Amino acid sequence: MIARSLMPRSLSGQLALLIAVALFAAQAVNFGLLLEGRRQFRLQQIVGPTVARIIDVEEAGVAGRLPDRRLQGRVKLAATNPLDARQHQRPDIEQGLRTALAEAGVLHGAINTEIRSIGPDDPHLKRFSPRQAQRYARIGAELLIAVERRGGGWILLSAPWSRNDFFLIWQLVGQTLILYVIVLLPLLWAARYISRPLQSLANAARQFTPGAAAPALPEAGPADVRAVIAAFNALRLRVTAMLEEKDRMLGAIGHDLRTPLAALRVRIESVDDDDDRARMADTIDEMNRTLDDILSLARLGRPSEGVTDVDLAALVDAVVEDFVAIGSPVTFVEADRLKLALRPSLMRRAIRNLIENAVKYGRAAEVRLVPGKNQVAIVVADQGPGIPLDKIETVFDAFTRLESSRNRETGGAGLGLALARAIVREAGGDVTLVNRPANGSDGGGLDATIILPRLA
Repeated sequence: MIARSLMPRSLSGQLALLIAVALFAAQAVNFGLLLEGRRQFRLQQIVGPTVARIIDVEEAGVAGRLPDRRLQGRVKLAATNPLDARQHQRPDIEQGLRTALAEAGVLHGAINTEIRSIGPDDPHLKRFSPRQAQRYARIGAELLIAVERRGGGWILLSAPWSRNDFFLIWQLVGQTLILYVIVLLPLLWAARYISRPLQSLANAARQFTPGAAAPALPEAGPADVRAVIAAFNALRLRVTAMLEEKDRMLGAIGHDLRTPLAALRVRIESVDDDDDRARMADTIDEMNRTLDDILSLARLGRPSEGVTDVDLAALVDAVVEDFVAIGSPVTFVEADRLKLALRPSLMRRAIRNLIENAVKYGRAAEVRLVPGKNQVAIVVADQGPGIPLDKIETVFDAFTRLESSRNRETGGAGLGLALARAIVREAGGDVTLVNRPANGSDGGGLDATIILPRLA
């Protein structure tokens, strides 16, 4: 989870991170090879001269002569092994010396090594020339090599030994930084250049509004990116054409259905029986309301009403007053003015649908506004039995009703909640249903809540 949160989100950032990791891995491999090459070079620098000196000492011993004076600073003869086996040893150098001496045909016994720190005031520096002593003091350590002679005794040799590999590390860091500057900066520029058309495409897709006039997105970037942009432009045209055709079809359906309904409304006036005439009129009114709901739900993606600044408290109060005027048990808890950018007619429709459900199924409705810092809630509380938990999301499906009798008192097509949620979600909010448990004088019921974003 942490690694995922640290991953850059943009294309340019991910490409830069990928190249940076690849360069670091390449530099790590290069550093390993450099260390191995340095080890091999140092081994050759030590093994070759050491073998030469051992051969000189052995030849001098065979000829009955002492070693050359130039060897006396770095070569000593001892009767016993002068090195401490517990000190730091170099098995690679020991093995290298065994191999080189065997190839040179020099017979020998054991070979031991020891690395000893050496300071500027070390008394051992006196056995070297001033130049050599200065070199040993600057390096800070010497490698001691003890080789057992076949005829007895030991040959002790010394060579400067550097323990400091920080130069190589700084060299690697410098090379990596130079590569990052040379490679990553142009790569970041190229990645941003490539990703800019993709960002424009993403913004165009987010801002796409069916029916809104918008110019075609310019095709830019590499060939595959241009192909994606061209496909998006074509898709937008097809979607717009399909929605326009759907609107024309819905308009024709609405006209064709309302005309016979209006004719029926006129003809029922000739029915003598008042009860039959009233039932027929109610049926026609219900068919008209259902038709309005269906058409509203189908056209919601292309609303003809614009967004305007609305006093939400006044809007809700007006809807409640409509119900109070016809004698419905609906109350509104007075609230302060609250301005929001909404489509007022659609939002009024959503609130009305929730209140209608509360009156039908919950006997009464109490409406209140609950303002928050980033959102505002319109709560419609009823006094009904509530909704089973496994049905709370189901009732938002179109044409779904928990009460299946279809009588006029509780009738409807089951589109009220579906339309309300679609309207509110189109405005950037949501509709939730929560059962309210009985508490004291409150006998419980259902809270239908419209949650709308409150932008600064």
